[in-house]
Amino acid sequence: MTAPTFTRKKAVITAVCAVVLLAAVCVVMLKRPHGDTVVIKQDGRVLYTLDLSKESDREIIVEYEGRRNVIAIEDGDIYMKEADCPDHVCIHTGRLSGGATMICLPNRLVIEYTDRDTDGAG
Repeated sequence: MTAPTFTRKKAVITAVCAVVLLAAVCVVMLKRPHGDTVVIKQDGRVLYTLDLSKESDREIIVEYEGRRNVIAIEDGDIYMKEADCPDHVCIHTGRLSGGATMICLPNRLVIEYTDRDTDGAG
C-alpha cells in the first residue's frame, strides 16, 4: 500500500511543480520588454519615445495624408482612441500590453514596447 501512496505523492508534487513553472513562464512572457517604454513610429521614423510610468494622461494626434490617429495615454496604458482608417483594427486592439505591437497599416503607424533606447520626440 505504500507504493501507490508514494506514486500519488510524486504525481501531486510533479503537477504542482509544473503549475508553478507554467505560471513563471506566463509572467515572463507577459512582462513588457523594457518596463513601460513605448515608441510611436510612422513610416519607420520614431515620432515619440514615451515612458508610460512617467506620462500624464493625455492624447497624441498623429496625421498622415489627411487622416489622423488619436492615441490616448491613461493610467500608464496606451491605446488608439480614434483613427481615420477604414478597418479600425488598431482601435479594436485595445490597450497595448504584454509586449504586443499596435499597427494602423493604412496610416503607417506603429506603437510598440521597446527594450532599447530610441531617439525621438516626446
